[in-house]
Order: sequence, then structure tokens, then C-alpha cells
Amino acid sequence: MNSSSPQWTPGNGLHYQLLATSGRARRGRFVTAHGTVQTPAFMPVGTQGTVKCVLPDQVAATGAQVVLANTYHLGILDRTQIVERLGGLHSMMRWNQTVLTDSGGFQVFSLPDRKITEEGVSFQFRSGRKDTETTPMTLSPETAMDIQRRLGADIVMAFDECVDYRMPPKYMAESLDRTLRWLKRCKAAPIQPHQHLFGIIQGGMELELRSRAVRQVTSLDLPGYAIGGVSVGEGHEAMIRIVRHTAPQMPENQVRYLMGVGLPEDLVGAVECGMDIFDCIIPTRYAREGTVFTWDGKMRLQDKTFRKDRYPIDTSCQCVACSGGYSRAYLRHLLFADEPLYGTLATLHNLHFYLDTMQAIRKAIVFGNFERFRQDFVRRHSRPGFRQVVYHAGHRSGHRCGPR
Repeated sequence: MNSSSPQWTPGNGLHYQLLATSGRARRGRFVTAHGTVQTPAFMPVGTQGTVKCVLPDQVAATGAQVVLANTYHLGILDRTQIVERLGGLHSMMRWNQTVLTDSGGFQVFSLPDRKITEEGVSFQFRSGRKDTETTPMTLSPETAMDIQRRLGADIVMAFDECVDYRMPPKYMAESLDRTLRWLKRCKAAPIQPHQHLFGIIQGGMELELRSRAVRQVTSLDLPGYAIGGVSVGEGHEAMIRIVRHTAPQMPENQVRYLMGVGLPEDLVGAVECGMDIFDCIIPTRYAREGTVFTWDGKMRLQDKTFRKDRYPIDTSCQCVACSGGYSRAYLRHLLFADEPLYGTLATLHNLHFYLDTMQAIRKAIVFGNFERFRQDFVRRHSRPGFRQVVYHAGHRSGHRCGPR
């Protein structure tokens, strides 16, 4: 594998390089103005310019190479002006690596009182503390791109319509055509020299529409492409069916992004299908709500089992919470006491687990044994319920799929 990384230069794309394969799984890298990203990669979500409960340097210490922020949340009120005045997202967040911004399409289309037209989407957002304090707003391809241009992210997403997967095929087809027209308007909008526009492939659960979307979107020759409209309630098997069908049709020499996915077993399944980068709120939200991940499954710290448990979450983990010796009983106490320290320790653990998983996946692909890794990982993580892992002092569980 070539160890020399390409240098980013304005106007020359992301320089995606495919370094190794194991089945359909891809080991690659791409470069932005803020550094090289090794793939497969998981991107922690910092919706409003922060990953909740943790500092940027703590996020970086987990192995994260990219963070995600959101156009909808940073585009309302005067937030865009504030970010712009503070020098853009990188400067404001004190994050010197790659940033990706979603277009806000998913958030907008989850609103109950939206109105969709060819121009864009009109809606009311809550501008005050009371539900009745609302302000009208329209988000269009042009406004979404302008907000992202001003935020200064490295990768910017096209404005699309994220359709409920239960909608009839006729509406799905109409929406797909509208999303393509919106994508062309996004491409025509000005962005900064260091920014790269990704197109989004929609089509619901219809395989024919997904294939059509791939042909239409990739014809615009963009630096990268995303699969959207999954992980919206359709279930793991349906999601994998769509990704397994769609990913092989996407360009081999460009970045493939699966949006909003997901659980660890979802990520492993999507890598098997040939996807490169992922984002999801699961590791951070689950952490704050009391669920942490280990190489042997999920653990609910609310359970009484851990009330007097003196061992860390996972004795094989090198995160601050585990290597620092913070016990499950202490974390459970902090959780029930509503202490902010709990959110910090649990979030760092889950992020560390997700990024360690990505590192282990990259190694497995390079060594050509990704399928064995996947089978072992799925066996551990597909057990029903939440596994309650108990370690004895000085014991390290034998994790063939864990980081070495």
C-alpha cells in the first residue's frame, strides 16, 4: 500500500485513492484542505458546531478525522452570521481537520408543516422558548448552498428531498426528478475554492429508482456521492438491501458516503457493500441516555447489575473512561445523578469504540480477511437484548475483531 499521501490543491478534487479491497469492502483515502481522511471512516455528529459533552481535541483523540455539522441548525436565526464572523466552522470550533455539512434536507423533511415546491421547502421553525414562537423560513438549493459556503465546511451536501420510505413509487419518482433538478441548481451555486459538493442518491426502497438515481446523479461528475433516504425506520435488512444494490453502481474512483448510519453492525454491513464514510448520532446520543458499546455488544448502565460493579466498561478499551479506571458503578451513579461528567466519559467511550472499529476494519481489509472480521463482529453484536459483559480483574476478553 502506497504510504505517500497526495497533497490537496484547489480545483483538483478530493484525490480519492483506492488502496486495498477485501471482497467489496474498500480501504482508501482522500484529501481535503484540512488533511487526509483514511477510509472507511466514521464521522461524529456536531450538529450545532459541537459534539455534545466533549471538547474538539478530545474528539480528535478518539481517532476522528471528520466531524459533521448541520445547515438547518446553523442556518436559522443569525447563527450563520456568527459562524462567519468567527472565521467559519473550523476556526469557531477549534477543529483543524475536515468538516462536512449536511444540507438540512433531512431535518426539513421531518417537520410536520412543510410545503414543498419547485423553489424549495417552506416551513416554520421555533424561534423562541415557546412552541408558539415561530418564524417562517424557506430553504432552497441556493440558500442551502449559500449557508454552507459561509460556514466554510470542506464537504458540502446537495439539498435533496428525503422521502418517507413508505411513500408510493409514483411520488418517489416525482421526488427523484425534483431532487435531480435541485442538485443541478446546487452545482451552479458558488462555493469556496476549498469546498467539494456531494450529490445524494435517493429512491426509497425501489431498486429501479435507485439505479436511475445513480445514473442521473453521477452524470454530473462530482467529487463524491452519498446514499440518502435509508436508516429512516425501514430496518437493517431493508437498508442493507438498498446499499448492496446501489454501492456497486457508484463510481469506483470517488468517495461513497452512507448518510445517517448507524449501529456498529450497520456500519460493518455497509462496509461489506463497498461504502466509505458514515455519520450518525447513535454513539453520542446512546451514551448520554445510558447505553455504551463494547466488543461483546451493548451495555445498559441503567441496569441494577452495574450498581456495585467495580470494573470499567471494557477492560480492553483505551478511552479516558476505561483506561482511567472509572467503574461502571461510578458511571451509573453519575448517570442517575444527572452529572455532566457522565455524558463526557460515556460519549468519549462510545466514540472511541466506533473509531477503533473503523481502524480494525481498515486493517482487516488490508490483510484480506474482512469477511472473517465481519462474521465474528456480527456474531457478537447480533445477540438479542443488551449484553451485560462481566470481566474479572486483569482479564482482557479475546477480541478477534477488536483493535490490536
